[in-house]
Amino acid sequence: MKIILASGSPRRFELLRSLGITFEVCKPDVDEHVLKNESPSELCTRLSRLKAESGAEKFPDSLVIAADTIVVIDELILGKPKDRTDAFNMLKRLQGKWHEVITGLSICMNKNILSHDEHTRVKFRELSDSEIRAYVSTGECDDKAGAYAVQGYGSLLVERIEGDYFNVVGLPLCCLGKMLRSAGINLLLGN
Repeated sequence: MKIILASGSPRRFELLRSLGITFEVCKPDVDEHVLKNESPSELCTRLSRLKAESGAEKFPDSLVIAADTIVVIDELILGKPKDRTDAFNMLKRLQGKWHEVITGLSICMNKNILSHDEHTRVKFRELSDSEIRAYVSTGECDDKAGAYAVQGYGSLLVERIEGDYFNVVGLPLCCLGKMLRSAGINLLLGN
């Protein structure tokens, strides 16, 4: 069965590739606005389902994997920054505090969709404005939920992680493995 990753994220691409899976990429086109009274978990799950459905429409006989990741602090959803000023402000808000990274993960096979939302707590160390500006100038914050990448220079910002590290990168691999296993695909057994 063909596997489709419904995501344009290079991080998700690399994580899935690290499992030795052969797959194709199909970047979904979905409206990512927040619905009224929608919780962060509901948002991520809904968007991952929409992305999975979008991929399944184009590749109906395939297994489609889709995800959506956000950062939440003080009940405020931090998506991708609009620009470098927005990135600075997000990082300023995160510095010295705990926040939550939530990824909605969905797989679609034979028109059946399984979804799960994975939660990981992350604590940033105290940062000076000059450190935040220096990080923003690396460009690593661009196109990243919460304006950071934990696997790059962003690792210098993170003091502690409680939960799945790969969730913070953007694709909770253990959760994905469990979901695939429930769909009859066991990556460890090669089937």
